Amino acid sequence: MADTSAYATRFDVDVPGQLDRLTTLLRPIWAIPILVIFGLLNSGGTVHYVNEAGKAVQTSGGGAAAGLFLATALMLVVRQRYPRWWFDFAVELARFGSRVGAYLLLLTDVYPSTTDAQGVHLEVAYPDATQLNRWLPLVKWLLAIPHYIVLFFLSVAVAVVTIVAWSRS
Repeated sequence: MADTSAYATRFDVDVPGQLDRLTTLLRPIWAIPILVIFGLLNSGGTVHYVNEAGKAVQTSGGGAAAGLFLATALMLVVRQRYPRWWFDFAVELARFGSRVGAYLLLLTDVYPSTTDAQGVHLEVAYPDATQLNRWLPLVKWLLAIPHYIVLFFLSVAVAVVTIVAWSRS
């Protein structure tokens, strides 16, 4: 195993030797409750209301993850601070998402907990916000736009190939 002490983020899953076949078969059904909880944390939902003019308006929230990202970026740009409790919340949300992902990707048979690590380990080093460049988070997101465009076209290609493969079988 490689030395991971130099990396700021470390991720490891304790993979069992043999997965239970019944659990694997029924996993899409058993995962629904935890996916609802995870979805509520990551998507704010849609709110419908009627404005003063009598017109129906629909707004969509970004959820805890999007709000946390925007608040962190603003905090770094304006105050050059990253509160520890904010960082700890983001890491715990990422750990929960990792447990759900490991369960869905058949890496573990243990149902995802909202509190315990359960064989899915995610460690993130706390950054020193005073050493960070104020504008670097915004610049990095702008530089990531071409990457997201390529990922969009790749996902469309995967969807087309999947549909064609299903239609031919």
